[in-house]
Amino acid sequence: MENSQNAGKLSLGTKFAYGAADFGIAMVTAAIQFVLFFYYNAVLGIDPVLVGTALLVGKFTWDAINDPIMGYLSDRTRTRWGRRKPYMLFGAIPFGLAVWLMFSLPKGLTGATAFLVVLGSFLLVDTFQTMVCVPYYAMSAELTYDYNERTSLIAIRMIFTVLGYILGAGATTMLANMFIAGGSTQTGAYSTTGAIFGAVAVVTTLITALFVKEKPNPDLVPSKMPPWRQIVQVFKNKPFVQYMVMSAIISVSFALLTGLFTYFVTYQLNMGDQFFLVMLVMLGTIGLFLIPWQLVSKKMNKGPAYALGLAIACVAIVATFFLPPEPSPIIYVIAFVAGMGFSAQYVFPWSMIPDVVEVDQAKTGERHEGIYFGVNSLLGKLTTGLGAFIMGWALKYYGFNEAVAQQTTRALFGIRFFFAIVPVIAFLAALPLLIWYPITRKTHAELTAKHEAEK
Repeated sequence: MENSQNAGKLSLGTKFAYGAADFGIAMVTAAIQFVLFFYYNAVLGIDPVLVGTALLVGKFTWDAINDPIMGYLSDRTRTRWGRRKPYMLFGAIPFGLAVWLMFSLPKGLTGATAFLVVLGSFLLVDTFQTMVCVPYYAMSAELTYDYNERTSLIAIRMIFTVLGYILGAGATTMLANMFIAGGSTQTGAYSTTGAIFGAVAVVTTLITALFVKEKPNPDLVPSKMPPWRQIVQVFKNKPFVQYMVMSAIISVSFALLTGLFTYFVTYQLNMGDQFFLVMLVMLGTIGLFLIPWQLVSKKMNKGPAYALGLAIACVAIVATFFLPPEPSPIIYVIAFVAGMGFSAQYVFPWSMIPDVVEVDQAKTGERHEGIYFGVNSLLGKLTTGLGAFIMGWALKYYGFNEAVAQQTTRALFGIRFFFAIVPVIAFLAALPLLIWYPITRKTHAELTAKHEAEK
């Protein structure tokens, strides 16, 4: 599909083809965020502290270097297929196979063996996901340089993201239970589900890689700057540093929310059989409000609009703390309001990162999309690893027992506190950084105009 190069505009077909890959990626990502900890702990019976520690170690070791490395490599790549697409083409199938393997582990693992299996299976998926995702996300900064068009591109991509999230977060346990009802073992059911998710990730990644043409531009040449200088420049980019601080705060909080959501619905509300429906309401609402948030961004700058969304979500999340330990239809209202607010989370961050690339370009004379998206991906993984670590210790400290259906009052309090109160406090701390985010529509237009005049 050809890109329209008129004033940075993209054809609708290009936008949808670009978004397709994130359907499969989001499906896997949501399964990891919402279900993987629960799978390791409640399905395979592995100690929650061991699970949280293994995930933290994985994210703070190999994850600490693989995202920036992939970003650096894709920045320096120049082929007939472009800078980003070769990595997506070669990484798609291994990514799908690794997802299948991660959900095909045996029960009964303990001690060092369990630790190494959790660590190894997670790192295998993460490696190939990085190979696919970092170039894919970096591509968005190259398809258009227009401030508003980027928001439009991301909003359409997020339609696929939300659909993938609905299946990854809500349908994982539903599919597994369906296969169990059909006679499969519990581990076999999750293995089949993992195979389905892996196959979808392969197909959707290849759709984007084959049908989106990277946009020719004289700026898009292999970076000549040494990697260490690129990293130094990243941390000299003040808008990006501010973005990283607020993103880290939000990401840890979001990791606690997504990781404990299954626990909250299953044990606090005793509505495990309705988990998919609750998730469907929240993620469906997120999808429903993607376009309205895009319209809001035309009236407000991205930072304040993002802050408004988080503030709305905070109201909903706090309300969950006061729900009694019994089924409650109020959770559907809360899910709707939370989805309305969190919809902003799926639009603005991804459209803010490309803007900082122009700030970097104005100082270095080169475009380093890959390294910026690599560092951002690294930050997300480190903070979600920290969230998983906190969650594991919190569950252990408050006496959660995966072997019983009815948890103690203390265990339920721990789930509620780390699901509702801790994340909201962190979200509120991030709001000032968003409200006074320095890249606005006006400053971005001035920066772009200056670059064009200097060509």
